[in-house]
Amino acid sequence: MPETLTLDPKQIAEVLQRTVRDYKIEVGAEEVGEVIETGDGIARVRGLPNCMAEEMLEFPNGIYGMALNLEQDEVGAIIFGDVAEVREGDLVKRTKRLLSVPVGEALLGRVVNAIGQPIDGKGPIAAKELRSVEGQAPSVIERQPVKEPLQTGLKAIDSMIPIGRGQRELIIGDRQTGKTAICVDTIINQKGGDVLCIYVAVGQKKSTVVSVVETLQKYGAMDYTIVVSATASDPAPMQYIAPFAGCAMGEYFRDNGRHALVIYDDLSKHAQAYRQVSLLLRRPPGREAFPGDIFNLHSRLLERAAKLHDRAPQLNPIYPKGGGSLTALPIIETQEGDYSAYIPTNVISITDGQIYLEADLFYAGIRPAVSVGLSVSRVGGNAQTKAMKKIAGRLRLDLAQYRELAAFAQLSSDLDKATRAQLDRGQRMIELLKQPQYAPLPVEEQTMIIWVGTNGYLDDLPVSAISKFEAEFYEFMRTKYPHIGKAIREKKDLTDDIVSGLRQATEEFKRIFAAK
Repeated sequence: MPETLTLDPKQIAEVLQRTVRDYKIEVGAEEVGEVIETGDGIARVRGLPNCMAEEMLEFPNGIYGMALNLEQDEVGAIIFGDVAEVREGDLVKRTKRLLSVPVGEALLGRVVNAIGQPIDGKGPIAAKELRSVEGQAPSVIERQPVKEPLQTGLKAIDSMIPIGRGQRELIIGDRQTGKTAICVDTIINQKGGDVLCIYVAVGQKKSTVVSVVETLQKYGAMDYTIVVSATASDPAPMQYIAPFAGCAMGEYFRDNGRHALVIYDDLSKHAQAYRQVSLLLRRPPGREAFPGDIFNLHSRLLERAAKLHDRAPQLNPIYPKGGGSLTALPIIETQEGDYSAYIPTNVISITDGQIYLEADLFYAGIRPAVSVGLSVSRVGGNAQTKAMKKIAGRLRLDLAQYRELAAFAQLSSDLDKATRAQLDRGQRMIELLKQPQYAPLPVEEQTMIIWVGTNGYLDDLPVSAISKFEAEFYEFMRTKYPHIGKAIREKKDLTDDIVSGLRQATEEFKRIFAAK
């Protein structure tokens, strides 16, 4: 027979009394506005008198926006999501916080959209921290000079246009000249190192972004890379906010004493997206219809790249650790090589140098198509090892003399011996600086082959044999003289012992190569 349940009236009375006693009436107040106009990625909202600039606003159906224009009677907001789901009359709530994105280790290996939501089908991201997309750039005293190299693995760049940790180096050139290829090679070259990478695709085709992600996966680079994707099919507000989101993700690593590299591919399309948003919000247009604050937009983004002082936590408690760095590689696409246009000149004036890629060089088969004359790194030798610094000066001189003489050599067939020797050396050095895609080189191998070239060991070889010589030379040095490469890597200098060993090894290899 089942037990009968007996209820004690005293216990019931006690529970009820306790519930009534502990019950508190909480009155909550929410500031709510109403959508009065919507379309093309923007919404105009009436009734949010206390709204802050760049505050997150919550629309129905879980869609968020950001207040950009604060006017007397209304707020102009950009919408992050499907604007078709936002209609006139919808209620809009303030969140009282700035737009934030997830940051941290959990994002590595993932592809996210401009507001940090995963779009790679691998499930949610378990990020423990959010960070505002608009960060304050470190002050002068919180920074230290750029003096540590960030190796790209490309001979032409690491030797003559070196990039340092904390630097902002612009990559500029016409479409299809290899700008993205340089960045992808740089990411691949960080494998096994301590640099974490963020690749921000703005206004690219989806197929291009998929291709980049597949390449990074193929070379094992996605393990330390975050891809932020705001493609051409995404609304302009998403393209506008993507670089700031990528920068916030990189800043998290920088502020925690680690090293990060962020690539903005590209800021020309970012400027166009911001122009579209600004014109829709009825901001007054300036030159080429860009808003007046377009320079400020890119400068406040790029100024966040920095090498933090080792004592940054003592100088400013917002930094948990010192010594970290955030390096920025913005990309600008020019039209017909016009680097004096509005947006290119803006970004050139903000950055610490530029790598200029020439279409003529690219079509002539010189890849990477770096124009040595128009490219510059304002950090210079500070971002190079002593070994590379010793040989880079001679390389630059050889190429400068070649460029100067090549123009005259076309007009004259009768050249003296010294002029002919300089032309021959220049041709071989240009051939030596060519490099296949997705094949970055460690700095010790770059140093060895450039030393071989600048010391005249290639002068008697036909130009067509240079690439074969180079490939076999690396293999020879790895197998027979591995201690030379190891010594260059560890000492970061060309000591007399290393130079002596390198000379002996090169002469031995030349005899073997000539006998084939």
